[in-house]
Amino acid sequence: MAAPGFFTSEWAGAVRDALTAGPSVQARAGKLQMYWDFFEKIKGKYGSSWALVCRDLPERPGRSGEAVSLFVEWGDGVVTGCQIAAAGAPGAGIHATYTLAMDYRDWKALHEGYDAQRTVMYRKMLLTEGDLLEFFKSIYFFVECLAVIGGVPAEYPELASA
Repeated sequence: MAAPGFFTSEWAGAVRDALTAGPSVQARAGKLQMYWDFFEKIKGKYGSSWALVCRDLPERPGRSGEAVSLFVEWGDGVVTGCQIAAAGAPGAGIHATYTLAMDYRDWKALHEGYDAQRTVMYRKMLLTEGDLLEFFKSIYFFVECLAVIGGVPAEYPELASA
């Protein structure tokens, strides 16, 4: 079975399932238990939402190269919504607590194994909307979730050659 296309509804469903399952046993083995205790504490009360934007997503049938976002909504420690929306689409009814944007090439690098913590630390993904201080109070939770998202298989469209 082929992996779903990157930033498609099928991929969003797979992301929802992966976030629900949480970090893998292998990922958990690499850090102290008290780190994961803190992660679970934050997750248990987390109630914010993210619009994770992919800028310059290559064109494919049915989609021009506009920015697209993965909208992830949390409530009481579980993913309550996970869907794809065109960035700024009027009438989409989606408003995220935090909007973070990243270029397509950096999303692909994350999928290919680039470290999620470095993705945030080296400003490859930028917070464009939302309270910075409040966001960073749960940064470790976000980074681990970003690592989970980066591990969800996807078929990435090729960039058009210039």
